[in-house]
Amino acid sequence: MYKNYSEIPNELWEKIAPLLPKEKPKPQGGRNRVPTRIVMAGIIYRMKTGCQWRAIPHEFGSGQTCHRRFQEWERAGVFNKIYKSILKYYNVKNKISWTWASMDSAMVKAPKGGA
Repeated sequence: MYKNYSEIPNELWEKIAPLLPKEKPKPQGGRNRVPTRIVMAGIIYRMKTGCQWRAIPHEFGSGQTCHRRFQEWERAGVFNKIYKSILKYYNVKNKISWTWASMDSAMVKAPKGGA
């Protein structure tokens, strides 16, 4: 149902996977964690759609799982590393035109404190 969002291309995953923290085994057992690739797909789905964490489809694990891993990875600086890695890869492959840029108005403070 969410095929456009749920598949991380292998070429992209090969760049992302080494940057993610390794999962620690649970000495006392318990359920296995949702696979990292599925959780990352859930996080990407949430970022693309803007939905609430709890509205993430169950094929990505629970929204709570995705949110918890997002927080873990954010604290560990994973997304900054992913961004830099993908940017470098894309620049080598496609030669980014650094003379052109686009900025979302939500990122720029209104000069007179607009609403």
